Amino acid sequence: MNLHDKKVVVLGGTSGIGFAIARAAVEQGAMVVVASSREDKVKAAVAELGSRAVGHVADLNDAASVAELFTRIADFDHLAYTAGDSLQIGELANTDLHAVRKAFEVRVFGAIAAVKAAAPNIRRGGSIVLTSGVAGARPQKGWTTGASICSAMEGFTRALAVELAPIRVNIVSPGFARTALWSNIPEDEREVLYREVGTRLLVHRIGEADEIAQTYVHLMNNAFATGQTVVIDGGGVLV
Repeated sequence: MNLHDKKVVVLGGTSGIGFAIARAAVEQGAMVVVASSREDKVKAAVAELGSRAVGHVADLNDAASVAELFTRIADFDHLAYTAGDSLQIGELANTDLHAVRKAFEVRVFGAIAAVKAAAPNIRRGGSIVLTSGVAGARPQKGWTTGASICSAMEGFTRALAVELAPIRVNIVSPGFARTALWSNIPEDEREVLYREVGTRLLVHRIGEADEIAQTYVHLMNNAFATGQTVVIDGGGVLV
């Protein structure tokens, strides 16, 4: 199975894992719609993806903007949601609650708004693939916000799979990967972090966005997969 002539919508599809999903879908023959809040990033992504891609600007923190986006998109086959700002890391005692709410806005409430608006437009045989992370299963010190978001998204996915059936709903739980999520860390420190984490993983390196993206595409193609959390982390939850 492949995505030939399917219409795939990727929210957060202008960078990182989202852009890698869009590119992988195009390579399988899909028509791809990417959306992000920044017009310059949307234009750059569409230019790189080529003629089988279109882009829209939408504020994923605004339910009305998201609803209007899916009115413009109309019917489609698969939705991937990867939108998210840089990770909120820090011990709860030192964490500003406004920052916690902001982190939940795009990663959880943005996803909820997107699914609510998108579900009526998904064609028969279509699917939704959401995003969490291994913080929910294997949190480190200072990961209270991230772990809470990941766990919330995984519960949301299982409930949606029941509620929206026969639309399939799954979620990908990536481990450490080289993406813009870590951009709030200075580059030198970031590279040290990548090396240190990579040496502890069973595959002896961190992941790449293209590798994570293949899991989203697999879940779009696999008509028997629903309600599942698929961990792709280089063995991180085992060590």
